[in-house]
Amino acid sequence: MSDTRPKASDFDPEVMRLFDQYVHGLIDRRGFLAGAARFAVGAAGAAGLLAALSPQFAAAQQVKPDDARLSTKYLEFASPKGYGKARGYLARPAKASGPLPVVLVAHENRGLNPHIEDVTRRLALEGYIAFAPDALFPLGGYPGDEDTARAQFAKLDQDKTRADFVAAAQMLRGIDGGNGRLGVVGFCWGGGMANYLAAHVPTIAAAVPFYGNAAPLEDVPEIQAELLVVLAANDERINAGWPEYEKALKGAGVKYALFQPSGTQHGFNNDTTPRYDEKAAAEAWRRMLALFERRLRDTPA
Repeated sequence: MSDTRPKASDFDPEVMRLFDQYVHGLIDRRGFLAGAARFAVGAAGAAGLLAALSPQFAAAQQVKPDDARLSTKYLEFASPKGYGKARGYLARPAKASGPLPVVLVAHENRGLNPHIEDVTRRLALEGYIAFAPDALFPLGGYPGDEDTARAQFAKLDQDKTRADFVAAAQMLRGIDGGNGRLGVVGFCWGGGMANYLAAHVPTIAAAVPFYGNAAPLEDVPEIQAELLVVLAANDERINAGWPEYEKALKGAGVKYALFQPSGTQHGFNNDTTPRYDEKAAAEAWRRMLALFERRLRDTPA
């Protein structure tokens, strides 16, 4: 990662707050530009701030789509309680000596974009069968730009989308080459989905929600998975729900750990934007892999 790329600390905290509102649909592009104009010279300057904060997929890519160490493809699967048919991106080691554990990767609120495909490949290189469903598949899939993706995402029937992800988890339990053990990791909207799946798919053994909404509190007693809850330090919107979620986890006897590195912003694991925190992301990834190794491998590491 180039040291010349901007970091969160390069921006006024209010600009970061506006950007968080923008990416989560609380304000539109015009609202961000109007608010950010106070911190820039004119409309062009505000647009420049937005461009600097927006994802740079190519610069952050770690594993090329045609990496010879991997086998990748798009896979459709049935979702009778959801949109009927769903699709996702499957990555696995090209050569495996035996059955591998499986991880479902839940994307942010823009569908299956290039960053999440890259994360899926990164997991596959760690020795997992990794699968990332695309919530936007029923609406034509990831449209190629983040603004359109967010707009499309808002049109989804969330009940059907949740059912699609449950169907994906059920499909993965029996996927060819898998060892029958399933974990889930998700980011932002996908972090909330990881929490939801942990409460609604009892065969999930490990879940790692990154800065996502809590599972419905009434469903927490159904969680059988061990959780690694990853939160950012500066994330009022998501962090406000943590105390009640933690209380429910403790009350239900769910095994969990919290990782909340100081100085981090919502989205700190996403290395395509300035919110990325390299040190915190590396430690979160290490802890995630340690949990998956312990809970998903046939023989504990």
